[in-house]
Amino acid sequence: MFELGPLQHARRYFVDPYAHSFLPGWSLWVTGVTVPVVELVAGALLLVGWRVREALVALGGVLVLVTFGHLLAEPLYEFHTHVIPRAALLLFLLVMPRGDDRLSVDWWLGRRSNGG
Repeated sequence: MFELGPLQHARRYFVDPYAHSFLPGWSLWVTGVTVPVVELVAGALLLVGWRVREALVALGGVLVLVTFGHLLAEPLYEFHTHVIPRAALLLFLLVMPRGDDRLSVDWWLGRRSNGG
């Protein structure tokens, strides 16, 4: 995101590698520009603990998109090297009890709104 920027990221990782696939060019540009922004924003939200569930769902969606792209380019793509560890981390964070996370913005806002 900071080295390439969204447009160059889209060109290098989405448009150029998949230009000859069945995917329309506009969808490659939209996805390629959106993915690094979503990763940056969702990652920041997770770090501060605000809107954690929404951030995890967004990162899960990015993981699905990236997995689809890898499988399109290489049908025998190895899931255990990229997908499984990230999916396990996302699922772990998703099932953790949110009420016990006293260092998150979500917990602080919930406490404020409950009068405590």
